Amino acid sequence: MPVQQRLCILGSTGSIGVSTLDVVARHPDRFSVHALSAHSRIESLAEQAARHAARVVIVPDDAARARFKAAWPAGRPLPEIRQGAQALADTAADPEVTAVMAAIVGAAGLPGALAAARAGKRVLLANKEALVAAGSLFMRAVRESGAELLPIDSEHNAIFQCLPQSADRARAPASPAEGVRRLLLTASGGPFRRTALDQLESVTPDQACAHPNWRMGRKISVDSATMLNKGLEVIEAHWLFAMPMERIQVVVHPQSVVHSMVEYLDGSILAQLGQPDMRTPIAYGLGYPERIDGGVGLLELARLGRLDFETPDLARFPCLRLSFDALGQGQGACIALNAANEVAVDGFLRGRIRYTQIPSIIEHCLDDSMAHGSQTPSSLAEILDLDARTRSVAAGFCQAR
Repeated sequence: MPVQQRLCILGSTGSIGVSTLDVVARHPDRFSVHALSAHSRIESLAEQAARHAARVVIVPDDAARARFKAAWPAGRPLPEIRQGAQALADTAADPEVTAVMAAIVGAAGLPGALAAARAGKRVLLANKEALVAAGSLFMRAVRESGAELLPIDSEHNAIFQCLPQSADRARAPASPAEGVRRLLLTASGGPFRRTALDQLESVTPDQACAHPNWRMGRKISVDSATMLNKGLEVIEAHWLFAMPMERIQVVVHPQSVVHSMVEYLDGSILAQLGQPDMRTPIAYGLGYPERIDGGVGLLELARLGRLDFETPDLARFPCLRLSFDALGQGQGACIALNAANEVAVDGFLRGRIRYTQIPSIIEHCLDDSMAHGSQTPSSLAEILDLDARTRSVAAGFCQAR
């Protein structure tokens, strides 16, 4: 019988966190929940902590602590309540924890994911910013600590599964896997794949969040609509698999059944297929190297009938082009790309800017980053400083519109 893993789930009330707990509940002999965190859905956090017998919860402030206590079931002993950003990092590195699901969206999730890597944990990485903003720093931490790094994004998880079995895939490789020619990242194309370009200026947040295949949070849904998320995944793939940018290609695949592919020198292409259900990559990461039940139904290929692929239209998806530009410019530009996008998407969701202004604001911030020297930060503090500076610049562009 495998040793029971003690999990810390950072961002437990988001879609990845909820799916993780669903898989965990199917395997009580394999997993126990040590810690859960949430930022705003505190009542949901209390329900999760009670149902899964979490020993620790992390909340952002005094008000959230009070809300958690008010929502806690009467007569049951409270879990330990930790508070603040530092508590996230400290809990991720806690000796009681063996595996960390890093699922906090945005730059706020970076310190916790990095702390887990430095502490030598099994890191189930669902936070893009850990690699987009801090790729060199994060991968060095994995190598130096002996941590295990298992990607949870469906695309990177698919590539991980398709890489040579002989490769030390979970130990931050320093060079591409032997025999691999190219990585092919699939993208759904989102809700506007066929929308007339002159109609994009008037799309609403609800329209942008109506993904045809996946059920996700609003921020990541907008990123999928602009394909900025795919650009971030290109940057992630560069770091995860030590793959040069020119050997990573994006292919639009509207059915979201082929989650990504690996092409080999002999011309073979290995693909990972499955339902558009995040419980599949989550179950793979939790059970690795074994396979465990994720609660996902059968994939009926005969019913599906066809699989389509096309080249992404960069006029429709300028954020994808900007992402490749940023990767070519260096780590500082990648930080600016991500920070500018977070501010711009928030502005769009709040009705302050139009959908088509998101790439314009990102491009302005990339230009500003290059004008100030797009350096490679050597510490978390430098990364967060660059992130904060770009957010200020992006906020100014949002207000000017």
